[in-house]
Amino acid sequence: MRKLPLLILIAAAGLAVASACGDTSTASGRLAFYFDRFGNSDISIRDDRISGRSNLTSSLPWAGFPVWSPDSSRIAFYSRSNRFRDIYVAQADGSGAINLTDNPSEDALPVWSPDGTRIAFYSDRDGNGEVYVMEADGSGLTRLTDNPAVDFPYAWSPDGTRIAFGSLRDGNLEIYVMRADGSSLNRLTDSPGDDLNPAWSPDGTRIVFESERNGNADVYIMNADGSHPVNLTVRPLRDGSPSWSPGGDRIAFISQRDGNAEIYILDVTFSYLTRITETARDDLRPSWSPDGGRITFSSNRDFNSEIYVANADGSGQTRLTDDPAPDRAPTWSPDGVRIAFESYRDGKSDIYVMNADGSGLTRITDSDF
Repeated sequence: MRKLPLLILIAAAGLAVASACGDTSTASGRLAFYFDRFGNSDISIRDDRISGRSNLTSSLPWAGFPVWSPDSSRIAFYSRSNRFRDIYVAQADGSGAINLTDNPSEDALPVWSPDGTRIAFYSDRDGNGEVYVMEADGSGLTRLTDNPAVDFPYAWSPDGTRIAFGSLRDGNLEIYVMRADGSSLNRLTDSPGDDLNPAWSPDGTRIVFESERNGNADVYIMNADGSHPVNLTVRPLRDGSPSWSPGGDRIAFISQRDGNAEIYILDVTFSYLTRITETARDDLRPSWSPDGGRITFSSNRDFNSEIYVANADGSGQTRLTDDPAPDRAPTWSPDGVRIAFESYRDGKSDIYVMNADGSGLTRITDSDF
């Protein structure tokens, strides 16, 4: 549900959170602030030229959730450099961290191309939030969007020819697709509520996304050209943050239908729904193993956010981390061997990697905030 009065209150409170995280106002009349969505710390944008507020991404954290390269050898992330965020890439063992953007602007949201040669990302270096792309070594920087409103990337198509992105150019958050060179822009959604979090099916023919078009967040599916959108969840409480299984036959998502955030899996073919978690506290950010057999997720069921793993039918739930500081946003490496996650242990936001069984913990970053 789009609760504008509540967001106004949250915005004021969120400024204190942003300040505590070392955040500052952004340029061009936009203000970054954190608020709670499905139990996550998110960042939103107030754009005075659009006179609205909208969620920038599903979850934009302190230092940027880790993003694995397709070959599992590297991790992209964004982190503050002096007073601005930059895009970094490090080896999966933590060595060789390189600042790819190193610019007095906000650079965030890196997204690897399927072949691992390019990275799309968000930047306001030209005075407005736009989508850019660069080679994986930081060279060949190209601006892909050019609009007075905020644009930011979500995902590459599986064949690497297109990029799905979110935009506020129509007064609320809508989903667009363009070719990887910025041409052939196509608006996929057109609704009075926010449409966000698109994810391509593995075969590239369909897109699952979250929409508030009916006054409540639900999970929808549409053809890759935006045609035939169908509401998959149809519930009075929030359903969102969908992700495809590697086989393309199931969709994991977060739902508050039982009073708090839990993880569900929907069989796309037979519309069969499986509840994966059932606790009194929030379970969030599911990430599929490459073979589709397991899911890693974060949960505060033990009164602190920790990383768990479970079989895709909900059995065998195992806690992988145990630290007084929050551990969250786990993501499986494409080879299925390791899990990267964000942690606030040591009093700072950093990225860690561990083996899929929780062993072999390695700290990848050493941030200053």
